[in-house]
Amino acid sequence: MMLKKMLVKEKTKHILAELKSHAPFTLFGAFTGIICMLVFRNLQPHTSQRVFYVFHPAHVVLSAMVTASMFGLHSRKPKFFVVLLVGVFGSLGIATVSDSLIPYLGEGLLGLEAHSHIGFIEGWYIVNPAAVLGALIAYFWPKTKFPHAGHVLLSTWASSFHILMALGGSVSIAAYIVVFIFLFIAVWLPCCISDIVFPLLFVKSATDSSHVHN
Repeated sequence: MMLKKMLVKEKTKHILAELKSHAPFTLFGAFTGIICMLVFRNLQPHTSQRVFYVFHPAHVVLSAMVTASMFGLHSRKPKFFVVLLVGVFGSLGIATVSDSLIPYLGEGLLGLEAHSHIGFIEGWYIVNPAAVLGALIAYFWPKTKFPHAGHVLLSTWASSFHILMALGGSVSIAAYIVVFIFLFIAVWLPCCISDIVFPLLFVKSATDSSHVHN
């Protein structure tokens, strides 16, 4: 019982440290998301939707890579199908929250014509294979640093174009401030949960579960 409490305390401490260390880069990502929205603010909704279905599957690939890699690297003799399942379900669930559901809430708060695009349902033929591909890559080539940094940016851009689908006409500065806050939240919590918290739930050993930061 004492050992279990120690492990829980250690994992909690690690998770909080990861959230803190990821905040500055996520702020930078949210800033790039606002730049994307300013540059492409005149895109038609259907064009923004097409761009969303480029960034969202790409995000899912990298998310599955990190999630499956974290689990595989810190598990003793990880089984192929377990690594695959952790990578696929972790990436699909969290990427949907990050790229679709949280932006949808932000759109509703701003009074926009919000549409919740659930990638693994509406674009299942692209998004679901993307999750499998990422998990397969992670099983044979487990990496966490570059895929994590890449998918933070891709998640931000996917969220940005989800919001662009609902935008119409001019947008006030106050609205962009609200969008910036939602972009930060949409990436910071879900991405850390996907890459760190979710895979660590299935790790039984007390091995070091950190990944390198620059």
